[in-house]
Amino acid sequence: MSDRYIDFANSSIGHRLVGALGLPSPVRLERWQAGRLRPVEGALLIGGGPLAERISRFANRLTDGIYRYGEQPASASEWIAGHGPKLKAVVFDASELQHTDQLKQLREFFQPLMKNLESSAHLVILGRAPETLREPFAASAQRALEGFSRSLAKELRSGGTLQLIYVGEGAEDQLEGPLRFFLSPKSAFVSGQVIRLTACATPVTDWTRPLAGRKALVTGAARGIGASIAETLARDGAEVILLDVPPAKTELEALAARLGGRAITLDICAEDAASQLIEQLPDGLDILVHNAGITRDKTLANMTPEFWDAVLAVNLNAPQVLTKALLDNGTLHDNARVVLLASISGIAGNRGQTNYAASKAGLIGLAQAWAPTLLERGISINAVAPGFIETQMTAHIPFGLREAGRRMSSLGQGGLPQDVAEAVAWLAQPGTGAFTGQALRVCGQSVLGA
Repeated sequence: MSDRYIDFANSSIGHRLVGALGLPSPVRLERWQAGRLRPVEGALLIGGGPLAERISRFANRLTDGIYRYGEQPASASEWIAGHGPKLKAVVFDASELQHTDQLKQLREFFQPLMKNLESSAHLVILGRAPETLREPFAASAQRALEGFSRSLAKELRSGGTLQLIYVGEGAEDQLEGPLRFFLSPKSAFVSGQVIRLTACATPVTDWTRPLAGRKALVTGAARGIGASIAETLARDGAEVILLDVPPAKTELEALAARLGGRAITLDICAEDAASQLIEQLPDGLDILVHNAGITRDKTLANMTPEFWDAVLAVNLNAPQVLTKALLDNGTLHDNARVVLLASISGIAGNRGQTNYAASKAGLIGLAQAWAPTLLERGISINAVAPGFIETQMTAHIPFGLREAGRRMSSLGQGGLPQDVAEAVAWLAQPGTGAFTGQALRVCGQSVLGA
């Protein structure tokens, strides 16, 4: 559904009017387009600690324009505020900030950049997870990065985003994958997030088709976000298997044919759903995406048992039962990737959605609890938590609530199914075994659950 306010705010008359009235003026976000070859189209600025030098080793695969602000990396051209080019991407290594006095480096580095960013610029700060540091002052300084990064993300304009990545011991060589995602338009609707990166032995061998040779199953794939996920996985080289309920058979088979994939019609809540699914997957799976979900909204005072049971059965119990069966049977291969579609409702709650929020919070808990065990087989499991996404479902929300949902994010607009799909596709890559047991919010840094 078109966001008419953005259309108006970006027209010549509308731009002047919203500026005069002090109204939000969201820009159209830059998103990944077919045929694009590099993550960054513009100048990339790198600075800070020793990880800056490590990033410089692969920076020329991200973009041609590489600059430094400070002493590192020595191989890059120096960037001078007011004289250098406007910046499309920025990476600052704050991993060696160990004391309160050193935090001033954040201000010294970022302040000159704020008026020198291009539209839809993407910024990343690197740190070390506070819980891994023994020295309390060092842990305090690294925890301070979260408050700084989330706040600065809300100060960015013109579609800019900012993330904090805590780099674990031994994960320094895993940075190319996350930076390819977070510095590119693929992360257009992700901002203010804190990511923990650990070591992973499985690399991506071809960045143009990172999912080549991998089989992926997407549930709820006939339309909306599920269809977009299937399209994006296929774009990145995966062989896709699409699953949805029997009434969606016509749409499902048409999409599968277009993507060169296969369709499975199945009620995932049926008693024999697990055995039916295993029978349909003789060659196993490398990627499992649980996207299927329903809403049955009522305040708790008016919640019927049928509404409660249906939502918990589809959204939470089915992913639990099916994933366990696929694991126990060996259908889900070693080094597989499991992605659960949660929601920021499961993080912050939402009036009238006690059943839905419980189910989505349960998926986040499932990812957190299962991650250590599955890691023994090289399998990662993560949740993606979308915020307000422009779909057929949100198009039926009353106008006032719909507008509030769109504007209650740092980016001042709703996301698109493509934004969720890009996050899922990144988590499906071999190298993102370095990212597990976490919830990645695709919400534009929503005020709720930000």
